[in-house]
Amino acid sequence: MTTRKHLLTTVAAVLAMGGLAFQPAFAADGYGTAETPADIVRPATDVPEASGRRAPEAVRIKLETVELVGRLDNGSSYNYWTFNGKVPGPFVRVRVGDTVEVSLENHDGNMFMHNVDFHAATGLHGGGSATLAAPGEQKGFTFKALKPGLYVYHCAVGPAAQHIANGMYGLILVEPEGGLPPVDREFYVMQGELYTEESFGTGGLLTESYDKLMNEEPEYFVFNGAAEALTGDNALRAKVGETIRIYFGVGGPNKTSSFHVIGEIFDAVYNLGSLTGEPLPDVQTVTVPPGGAVAVDMKLEVPGEFMLVDHALSRAMRGLVGTLIVEGEERPEIFKEGIEGQPEMLMN
Repeated sequence: MTTRKHLLTTVAAVLAMGGLAFQPAFAADGYGTAETPADIVRPATDVPEASGRRAPEAVRIKLETVELVGRLDNGSSYNYWTFNGKVPGPFVRVRVGDTVEVSLENHDGNMFMHNVDFHAATGLHGGGSATLAAPGEQKGFTFKALKPGLYVYHCAVGPAAQHIANGMYGLILVEPEGGLPPVDREFYVMQGELYTEESFGTGGLLTESYDKLMNEEPEYFVFNGAAEALTGDNALRAKVGETIRIYFGVGGPNKTSSFHVIGEIFDAVYNLGSLTGEPLPDVQTVTVPPGGAVAVDMKLEVPGEFMLVDHALSRAMRGLVGTLIVEGEERPEIFKEGIEGQPEMLMN
C-alpha cells in the first residue's frame, strides 16, 4: 500500500471521529460517478437456495467493501459504502453446524478502513477485529454456525453508525437442521436510513451529514438502499394462492421499524429472527429493532398491489415504500369493492 493511501485512510478516519463530514474525492474505478451513478439496489429476489436439509459443510463467503456513487432517488446520488457494490450486502445462507470461512477484501480504490461483524458468529467482535482492513488489504476469519436464526452483519469500524448508515449491512440466515417449512417464493428486504446535509428531494450528489447522524435525524428512509427502491421493475411479484416468505432486517443504524404490508396479515412470524420456536400466527405489524431481523410468511389470497411500509408512516414520504404485486383471479368471496343493496348498518 502506498504512503498516500495510508495518509488518506488516516485523515478520513480522523475527520470522521472528529464529527466532520468527509466525502471521498473519487469513486472506485468503474463503480459509478455523480454523472452516471451506479445502481446499488439489491433485488429482493436475490436469495440463495435452501441449505438446511443437507449435511454440515464448510462454506466460503467472499465480501468486498466498495465505496461508490450510487443512485439514491430520481435526480440525486450519494457516496455509498457497500458490501459487494449493493445495499444490502449479499444474503448469506448456511445451516447450523456449518463452518463458515469469511474473506473480506477492502477495494484498493477506497478511502476508508472497513471490516465485518457477523451477529451469527460466537467470537471476538463477531469477526470485526480479524477483518479490519485498510484499502487494498484482505483479511478473514472462520466461525462455527452454532445457533440457528436470522442475523444481521455489518461494518463495525468506528464510528460504526456512519459505516452502517452509508450502506454496510446485510443478513445471514442460519437454517435449523432440516430447514424451514417450504414456501413458494422468498424475498430479501432491509431497512436503513441516510443522513444528508441537503433536505429530502434535493437533486445532485448529496453530502453526508455527520451531525444529523449523531442527532438521529435522517433525511431518507430506504428499503434496499434507495428511495422507493422496491417499486416498478424491482417490485416483489407473486401469484394468488402462493405462500411467500420475507426475510426482513433493519440495518439502521438508529431507527426501529414497525414492518407492515398494507392489506395483508402475516400468517407466521419468526419473531426477532428466532427460527426454532413456534412462530406467532396472525400478526398485523411486527417490531424490528436496529441490528435485528424477522422472517414473515403470508399466503396470498387475493390479487392486487400491496404496499410494504414501516407503520411509522411519515417515513413513506421520505422514500420508505415497496410494492408486492400479486397476480391472479379475483376472489370476491374474500374481498370486493362496494356493497350490495342497503344492508342495515350497526352504529352506536
